[in-house]
Amino acid sequence: MAPIAETHLATPPELDACHAGKNATGPEPDPVHYTTEISEEEEEEDDDPWVLPELRDTGLKWSDHDTRGKVLRVLKSILKFVLLVGLLYVFVCSLDILSSAFQLVGGKAAGDIFQDNAVLSNPVAGLVIGVLVTVLVQSSSTSSSIVVSMVSSGLLEVKSAVPIIMGANIGTSVTNTIVAVMQAGDRNEFRRAFAGATVHDFFNWLSVLVLLPLEVASGFLYRLTDLVIKSFNIQTGADAPDMLKVITEPLTKNIIELDTSVIRDIATGDPAARNKSLIRIWCKTQKVTNLVNITVPGIANCTPDALCWSEGDKVWTQENQTETINLEKCTHMFVFADLPDLAVGLILLALSLLALCTCLILIVKLLNSMLKGQVAVVIKKVLNTDFPFPFAWLTGYLAMLVGAGMTFIVQSSSVFTSAITPLVGIGVISLERAYPLTLGSNIGTTTTAILAALASPGETLANSLQISLCHFFFNICGILLWYPIPFTRIPIRMAKALGNRTAKYRWFAALYLFLCFLLFPLSVLGLSIAGWQVLVGVGVPVVVFAIVVVVVNIMQKRCPRFLPSFLRSWDFLPKPLHSLKPWDRVVTAGMTFCRTRCCCCCKCCKENPKDEETDMKTNDRRLEMYDNPALTIEDEGKITATHL
Repeated sequence: MAPIAETHLATPPELDACHAGKNATGPEPDPVHYTTEISEEEEEEDDDPWVLPELRDTGLKWSDHDTRGKVLRVLKSILKFVLLVGLLYVFVCSLDILSSAFQLVGGKAAGDIFQDNAVLSNPVAGLVIGVLVTVLVQSSSTSSSIVVSMVSSGLLEVKSAVPIIMGANIGTSVTNTIVAVMQAGDRNEFRRAFAGATVHDFFNWLSVLVLLPLEVASGFLYRLTDLVIKSFNIQTGADAPDMLKVITEPLTKNIIELDTSVIRDIATGDPAARNKSLIRIWCKTQKVTNLVNITVPGIANCTPDALCWSEGDKVWTQENQTETINLEKCTHMFVFADLPDLAVGLILLALSLLALCTCLILIVKLLNSMLKGQVAVVIKKVLNTDFPFPFAWLTGYLAMLVGAGMTFIVQSSSVFTSAITPLVGIGVISLERAYPLTLGSNIGTTTTAILAALASPGETLANSLQISLCHFFFNICGILLWYPIPFTRIPIRMAKALGNRTAKYRWFAALYLFLCFLLFPLSVLGLSIAGWQVLVGVGVPVVVFAIVVVVVNIMQKRCPRFLPSFLRSWDFLPKPLHSLKPWDRVVTAGMTFCRTRCCCCCKCCKENPKDEETDMKTNDRRLEMYDNPALTIEDEGKITATHL
């Protein structure tokens, strides 16, 4: 190979001066090797990922448009707004279908879980049962109505139902967490969206950790609500307004309609309900009560205040029997499908998740294109700016009122929190503002339940109202614990920490959902079924160990000098026990294997041999650059990347 000509690169005068100074003062130090690789921790310190991004308008200003351009811009804005409203409508409908799908898949299992009254008497078991049932049916209203039915039928006491209501409050937050997972495409959007969704989870779990032991020890929620019920002469009233159903039912009732009374009948021990389908076939029915003659074993078994006579060896009496007459079939697409509930549920689950994901992606893209320039500035100021001093503390409480009012209008906290999650992700609403909105949503859904309870029949009015009031006061106490003093807003800090973790390791979000809403409740339920001795024997050491780990972590950051030298870091443990990096390599390798082996096997077999020769020649030419002696140490700082 011919020798390569020597090349002299020009050096800036500043560097010449620096070198001259160094040579004059002493021997030249070892050359410094520059690198362009920056650790993720340093990058996060330089750029705060929680600062709301600026949605800049990259297009022409309004004044730069001619008349035709202004008209087109207005028409585009109107079209985008109409499309956004349509996507929001489909988004809300897909949430409704998702709830129906979960009920078809796990509704009967949820009813079976409620049947074991011995387990329900354990408050910890009642808590995790509330979580599991609400996750299965995707509706805290459905799980609360099951509890009301069981209390009214005498199968469950109100005191035992309070932990179940607390669990239902936790389980209802899984919907917006699932919505946040669908924003995993952009790392920073996913960080903010997942934190905005899980701040609800942390508020609920922390409230339960404080209020459940207090309720078990003193029964304060039961006593407080019982006092309210006895103090007021409450009468049956009108049903709660259901504005959202009026809008969504024209679409959802043509897809699926469910008979949720089957789940309640299974929970209350009706054996005939087990063979019924949750899919509603007859939408218009009529109940007719007739007085019929029946035989009874003896005169003592005759119906009170009814005729009773004997004919030969038989004793006859009269009894009112109600018969249901089917008048009109439903019009949804599965009314004539000869499929089991599980198959229909899985079909709807896949379709609703696909529609939910598609709508969410399109909504985020539309909002990003609409919320730019001056519009974004105005919206951010309205949503995220506090009142002037000394009334700044009132801003959060106003946000709570807005969240409660919006939830009351849409009749679902899951719908409201799922709608603001993408707004938090794209940076329109800050996490600090989303927190009081979520707390207000909790209050809004309980006021809706109170109005629904007031419409209950007279025999179930007191029980249903007391359970709804327990739900209401539980959220009020949680707000008093974790909001008024800024130092106590621990859910925000925990959500930010989890958001940073899931942004770095995105697979951790799926692991969090699996552990928090499925594995942990199932484990506690299994220990509860085994007996309270097993639950205490296993649970207490685990809780003590978790508390010790949390305290040591805090001391490592705040006051490490008070810890023994080996506890000032977790480096003495194997790396998989204190870092997610080894697990990340395993997950990445597994996903790469699936992608290459399962999806790209045909592509690998069809590669052209000529292409391989071309690639080898290209690689040889790229490797030649490393033999160039003209690249000196001073030039290494200018090299940002070299591709092999």
